[in-house]
Amino acid sequence: MERYQIWLALGTLTLFFVSALADDVVVLTEDNFEKEVGQDRGALVEFYAPWCGHCKKLAPEYEKLGASFKKAKSVLIGKVDCDEHKSLCSKYGVQGYPTIQWFPKGSLEPKKYEGPRSTEALAEYVNNEGGTNVKIAAVPSNVVVLTADNFDEIVLDKSKDVLVEFYAPWCGHCKNLAPTYEKVAAAFTLEDDVVVANLDADKYKDLAEKYGVSGFPTLKFFPKGNKDGEEYGGGRDLEDFVSFINEKCGTSRDGKGQLTSTAGIVASLDALVKEFVAASGDEKKAVFSKIERGVEVLEGSTARHGKIYLKVAKNYMDKGSDYAKKEIDRLQRMLDKSISAAKADEFVLKKNILSTFT
Repeated sequence: MERYQIWLALGTLTLFFVSALADDVVVLTEDNFEKEVGQDRGALVEFYAPWCGHCKKLAPEYEKLGASFKKAKSVLIGKVDCDEHKSLCSKYGVQGYPTIQWFPKGSLEPKKYEGPRSTEALAEYVNNEGGTNVKIAAVPSNVVVLTADNFDEIVLDKSKDVLVEFYAPWCGHCKNLAPTYEKVAAAFTLEDDVVVANLDADKYKDLAEKYGVSGFPTLKFFPKGNKDGEEYGGGRDLEDFVSFINEKCGTSRDGKGQLTSTAGIVASLDALVKEFVAASGDEKKAVFSKIERGVEVLEGSTARHGKIYLKVAKNYMDKGSDYAKKEIDRLQRMLDKSISAAKADEFVLKKNILSTFT
């Protein structure tokens, strides 16, 4: 168990790096292209389509490139979604995907990159063209790597909901899935009860056979209440995985790992909150007592959320009916600042619950 706890600690420490990874490649559009490209730095631009298999395969390599050059002020690593910005891609002669072009400093006349599509090859090219000497950044992963030694310890832990990808290193579909699966893992890093993991089924054939794996990738879900493993038959897009985990695990995350507007909301308390807001004087105190009793029967995460309901209700009585709105505004100002993901979760939960009192 100690190894698992160490992994969790390391995962939390690396969250901010991984969560920021998608932002390390600058998203270029028709509105900002000429503001970013052709200015005072050279730019490597990938023109891609979301449905393109080769683009999906390139994605983790290109994101690693973006992370590596993030602090290089003389170079920009960008990408354009050609499904959304057809005229921009047409303007630069894009006919297939992905097309990678280098725009020299101060120029909107690109030259096409024809080399290998590995991070190393792209970095060498950018260093040569941009006059930089950037080293490839090591990108940590939030996907738990399973082996014969730790499989039971992690997957069969009845306090965890675990999604497992059984893959083979040579499998093309597995390679295409990898960047999406990494984003799924990053999205749920702050959920202590949720684990996103994978197993090299080529290396650990006995485990793959034990769980009926015959093709790759095979995804199985091992919820707290069923450690036999349930076949995952949903879609392979980020949104599909996020929706599945939210539904199965009772979480409320979006694809970026941020809490949604439903996070923290306890349905059993909603009617009581409406009654509380409508009540006056001694009636409000009586409804507050009902909320207290309602919170007492809650368990797990809902019990923690119930305590927030109680605190808000008490402050509502002490500070007046405009307390909730003022507090929401204050929390939003905090959320607009640069804060940790854990602190953002705390503020969003409070904000969501406060909204039920307005």
